[in-house]
Amino acid sequence: MKTQLMMGRRQFLFGATGMAVAVAGCTTTPRAAFVAVPRPALPDAALMYAAIPDEQFPVPAARIDLIDPKYYRQVVKDPTGEKPGTIVVDTPRRFLYLVQEDGHAIRYGVGIGRDGFAWGGRARIQYKRKWPKWTPPSEMIDRQPELEKYRHGMSPGRDNPLGARALYIFEDGKDTLYRLHGNMDARSIGRAVSSGCVRLLFQDVIDLYERVPDGTPILVLQTDAGVQNA
Repeated sequence: MKTQLMMGRRQFLFGATGMAVAVAGCTTTPRAAFVAVPRPALPDAALMYAAIPDEQFPVPAARIDLIDPKYYRQVVKDPTGEKPGTIVVDTPRRFLYLVQEDGHAIRYGVGIGRDGFAWGGRARIQYKRKWPKWTPPSEMIDRQPELEKYRHGMSPGRDNPLGARALYIFEDGKDTLYRLHGNMDARSIGRAVSSGCVRLLFQDVIDLYERVPDGTPILVLQTDAGVQNA
């Protein structure tokens, strides 16, 4: 079907405006309602991935010239069969879907770490954070002693591994240590390149963050088949 590119609500308002781990010292995000995407969507990828200067740490325009266009955020016919408001991560194909009310889904391109297949199944987004602090686990510090200085947390910022936003996945009330989070390296989208969870471009993770509330159901698929007919 003809692909429709979509401009996020934040970009519309302002015009042009490794496995991730547990964090501490962040502010609780107020609960919000699931936000369906308005249709038809604006077909301008340059605007969709423009700079966002009003963020706590101004976000530069994404290097979308480094990304296969199939990984640009877009509205597609829903291939998942899941209920509206559900997040589905098709790990093998490097897509994340947010199921909509009208038989469509917002599809985001993602990158995963080499450890990206370490967890899969059904869970929930327990909570979300804007510009989160990042704390590497002891096991990671043992492997990479240079991270010792972050044992008590790395301050938020564009270079923080969790980026502009992080969504924390819990299964049966327990932290999976699996995250959806921001990423500045456009070349990682569509690839498995390092330790880490599911990464989205800053513009995409900000858009997703605005659309889903705490408690959102999530399904992470690990099989080679992924989502059928995606």
